[in-house]
Amino acid sequence: MTPPPVRTGVPSHPRARPLRWCAGAAAGALVLTLAVPSANAGTTTAAITGTAAPGAPARGTAPAGTPGARGIGDRLFPDLGNGGYDVRSYDLRLRYAVKNPKQDVTGDVTILATATQDLSRFDLDFAGVSLRAVAVDGHAAAFVRSGEELVVTPRRVLRKGRPFMVTVRGFVARPQQPDAQAPTIQPFVYTADGTVVSAQPDGAHTIFPSNDHPRDKASYRITLDVPKGWTAVANGVLAARRTTKGRTVTTYLQRQPMASELLKAAVGDFTVVRRPAVNGVSVRDVVPRRLAPQLAPRLAVERSQIAWMEQRVGRYPFDLYGSLVIDAQLGFALETQTLSLYDTVFFGPKTPVGVTNPVMLHELSHQWFGDSVAPWSWSDVWQNEGHATWYELTYAASHGWLKDDSGYADLESLFKATYRLGDQWRDRWGPVARPTSAKIVWDLFNPNVYYGGALALYALRQEIGARAFAELERRWVTQYRGRSASTDDFIRLASRVAHRDLRTFLLAWLYGTRTPPMPGHPDWTVDPVPASARALAAARTALAATPQTAHFVELVRRARG
Repeated sequence: MTPPPVRTGVPSHPRARPLRWCAGAAAGALVLTLAVPSANAGTTTAAITGTAAPGAPARGTAPAGTPGARGIGDRLFPDLGNGGYDVRSYDLRLRYAVKNPKQDVTGDVTILATATQDLSRFDLDFAGVSLRAVAVDGHAAAFVRSGEELVVTPRRVLRKGRPFMVTVRGFVARPQQPDAQAPTIQPFVYTADGTVVSAQPDGAHTIFPSNDHPRDKASYRITLDVPKGWTAVANGVLAARRTTKGRTVTTYLQRQPMASELLKAAVGDFTVVRRPAVNGVSVRDVVPRRLAPQLAPRLAVERSQIAWMEQRVGRYPFDLYGSLVIDAQLGFALETQTLSLYDTVFFGPKTPVGVTNPVMLHELSHQWFGDSVAPWSWSDVWQNEGHATWYELTYAASHGWLKDDSGYADLESLFKATYRLGDQWRDRWGPVARPTSAKIVWDLFNPNVYYGGALALYALRQEIGARAFAELERRWVTQYRGRSASTDDFIRLASRVAHRDLRTFLLAWLYGTRTPPMPGHPDWTVDPVPASARALAAARTALAATPQTAHFVELVRRARG
């Protein structure tokens, strides 16, 4: 992700899974209709229960097995994700009834999972408007909505190590108007041209029931049922499209495992621009039809960027890549898997290529760092953003765009200035690999995660040398391809590549509350943290003027004239 302009006081190991699909719930499942009040993410709704079909356990009898955990164990998002099972695949179907971007969207999802314990019941994350029915292995299941949890009780205990299938029918998702000033990312938005999903970090479950944490990656089959004449695009490769009786049904397959927060679905009056492949990687872009002449040429640079990244970290990890641009002010760019998202601000006539192109490289590099290799927990998000910032900056420097992108003429000056702010940033947002909070999304996606993460990589390169660092980068994205990995995993691999124990060195850089000495630069100094509350508040506000965030502010300023 590329973060938004800074507001006052807010500077800006599951294994890889094969593609497996399962049929829908068996005939005879109970269809249950619920009248569920609308609920936005974060709102606790009244408990609503579905009644199981005959044959469900009688009241008062406790089945064998135990309930799955309510959360997956993330420090920053305690209730996000769920325990007791491992999702293998999602078969997601969304239906857009009419050509109205503001409409409610209905859907069904079939989830193939494996129990990791004997499960008497389990949770799915869900904060959508409503749903109609739940079935497990083709049999209607009892369910209760509690806050943002959908608690499902199957007719029989789900045995450890055995696969099972969950089908949720008739869920409803409601798009919102984009708001660049919102304190959180809006996961489902509408524009004049259509609707778009952007679910990072915890918004997928406001759209569809899921195990909404990057630790549980899965393959996806995404089917979009839309009125004839609308374009429908999603992650992965196009598998089928048919038009009949005034409707077009399009199916995409995301074969490689994907975290739920990286889901992409764009539906509306868009056009798809196809470009020549790069080393076997198909390239397609999606833009509003009416803006294609202005936008399409600006996106062509991604072909050379794919080649640039492959030279440094190896083979692109997915089947295709491209960009989606929507006519809105989102306030961020987002690395959704195989199809990065931007708003038109990034491509306005007053925005130089020295800003646009490095941001595009940032999102592309996430396909390796953050998408293919996902974070084990959200505290590990520096692995995504620190690496993406590193490659953004080195790319900008190699093309003469660093001044536009960061405000500095060379990398050493930029990292020296970043180093000076290290203690203030750690005091404000926490260590690089241990953000203090995620209550506001920009506290999680903060400058210390981006530029502090890149600074830690710079320090590591200084410590082990350019050759070992390049080998580490390649081995990281190869060894953990299609998986979720932790900061400890990175430290262990770095030590193996360097042939020496780097744990003490990297623990200080990633978890220390104070900035360690910079190898090779004994003259670099760190500014002190102001002692008084007034001075601290002033220092935090002043961070908005630092080069680490100034280019985002300037980007929006120029776009708005």
